[in-house]
Amino acid sequence: MRTNMDFSPFYRSSIGFDRIFDLLERSSSPQADNWPPYDIVKLGEDTYRIALAVAGFAEDELSITHEPNLLVINGSKTENGEVLYLHHGLAMRTFDRRFELADHVSVMGAKLENGLLIIDLKKEIPEEMKPRRIAINADADKKSASKRIEGNVAA
Repeated sequence: MRTNMDFSPFYRSSIGFDRIFDLLERSSSPQADNWPPYDIVKLGEDTYRIALAVAGFAEDELSITHEPNLLVINGSKTENGEVLYLHHGLAMRTFDRRFELADHVSVMGAKLENGLLIIDLKKEIPEEMKPRRIAINADADKKSASKRIEGNVAA
């Protein structure tokens, strides 16, 4: 069931959330091609893995590009004109698979193993963005409050 939501009321009352609304609009539209099949696995609190079924592709026929908030995986099989297929049932067609990434998610590595392209991801929040405890300095307020100017003493 597909619903078209109008996010314009949210645009009027929020600042800096444009990317989230764009993601929601894109996710509601159906994908034209669902090939190659893939899994997304959460391995830990901040670690993830994407596994794409790319049987028949060699390492030099695959490319992985990490752009800001986007992971693009391309597969391009070079055609051999000398081969005469009696039956051609393997789907080794060119593909372009895109994954939207959250802020601060980086690619840790990729490997091709048993026909699966495995990409490991990790969310690394910078220290300046992590929550920190602020110390309350009560002594500074007491010293400033105790300094009174006497009525007869000039400042």
